Amino acid sequence: MSETIDTIDADQDDVTPAGETADAAEQKAGGADDDILVREGDIAGDYLERLLDLLDYDGDIDLDVEAGRAIVSIDGGEDLEKLVGPRGTVLEALQELTRLAVQQETGSRSRLMLDIAGWRADRREELKELGRSTAESVLKSGERVRLQPMSPFERKVVHDAVAAVAGVTSESEGEDPKRRVVIFPES
Repeated sequence: MSETIDTIDADQDDVTPAGETADAAEQKAGGADDDILVREGDIAGDYLERLLDLLDYDGDIDLDVEAGRAIVSIDGGEDLEKLVGPRGTVLEALQELTRLAVQQETGSRSRLMLDIAGWRADRREELKELGRSTAESVLKSGERVRLQPMSPFERKVVHDAVAAVAGVTSESEGEDPKRRVVIFPES
């Protein structure tokens, strides 16, 4: 019979399982989260590999874990642009289908991010520049600016870019799919 003895770490006043520091327990928990995200990535990779086979498209699937989220990238095939679609609409739909496939297997909702042919990475850079330059324009003019409707991914990138410019702020307005970022001077 195994017995777990709780000990108190005098320096940190934390109760932890025998012989384990609070830092080690946190690392274990973080590792468990990473294991879940790696599993999500594996499930998504298998799902997307079957999809590419059905479509007879070439592509290399890369799995990563970044900022508490599984990241799946598909690169290398000539036909992959078709899976991105205009303004990333097909990519967004495939991401949602992939998330649903992961949810069906794991029983929990996934925040997995899908990128195809580097489209999201390129779009992120464009949006950072748009957010920064629009924020600087608003700072000079004092006039608020409403950007075109964007996906949640796009809005987050713009909000982050605006937050880096002192003297302006941003918020989202409207309902999806017409939700947009509004940038205005701080009062």
